[in-house]
Amino acid sequence: MEAYVAQTKNLTKYYGSFCALDKVSISVKRGMIYGLIGDNGAGKSTLLKLLAGQIFASEGEISLFGETETSRIRRARARIGVSIENAGFWQQLSVEKNLEYFRLQKGIPGKHAVEEALEMTGLKNAAKKKCRELSLGMRQRLGLAIALIGVPEFLILDEPINGLDPSGILEMRNILVRLNQEKRITILLSSHILSELEQMATEYGFLQDGVLLEQVSAKKLHEKCRDYIEIKVSDPERYTVLLEQKLHHTDYQILPGGRVHILNSDLPTELFGSTASENGLSVIGLRRCQRSLSEYYMELKKGGSRR
Repeated sequence: MEAYVAQTKNLTKYYGSFCALDKVSISVKRGMIYGLIGDNGAGKSTLLKLLAGQIFASEGEISLFGETETSRIRRARARIGVSIENAGFWQQLSVEKNLEYFRLQKGIPGKHAVEEALEMTGLKNAAKKKCRELSLGMRQRLGLAIALIGVPEFLILDEPINGLDPSGILEMRNILVRLNQEKRITILLSSHILSELEQMATEYGFLQDGVLLEQVSAKKLHEKCRDYIEIKVSDPERYTVLLEQKLHHTDYQILPGGRVHILNSDLPTELFGSTASENGLSVIGLRRCQRSLSEYYMELKKGGSRR
């Protein structure tokens, strides 16, 4: 069995002279939930569409389930479920009839495939409802159900929780985690709601201006987002000199407003305050904090793209 369901190497996409994706190389291991993070226009949808075969690359390589040859990749896509942008539902038809239409379109045998998709997405009680009567949350579920017809090995989802209310987000998160853990479906999804990705993803890819800034596992990201100490002092420049000379600590950041972030230290928090006060500096604030995924992403963005 393939270790990776999808890999790209220097994947590039131009629209005219505009480079939407620039030499992006990612690896999606079997069994993971891969969270793709980036602002609007970062290249997330372009990358997903390239993997799904909805558009074609200008340069670079794609591998799906270990296949790299064009005709074999085309066949491999039968093992993928895709929900990118808005699915084209038949508004006058029921949820069940829409799923039956897409089952036939995909050439998947057996009407049980529709029942299974309804069951996996919690839509069984809404099977007879017309699509025009569905809430946004139910429409998102239906889009997922269409992608799940035939139980694919790999799901590609573009903003599956976009626009949902808190209860809808929780329901969608639970569905995706269950599909991953119980059905062993590998998931690649993009999202703007980073706090939700923190509760699902096992791997992250950060995109900015079409460039992959970083690919990192959830475990390594957690280590990078470990506690830091924030101290606000009367003279931050002088304080950092004391940090290096007295405490032999060089991993820090000077921020606006007299704040200093001290990173990767196991020393007692109080020691950083006493070092300042014992050397004539006023301590205005001192606290130990935990960086969130959003904070880490904003810091990563400040480094900019490599274009």
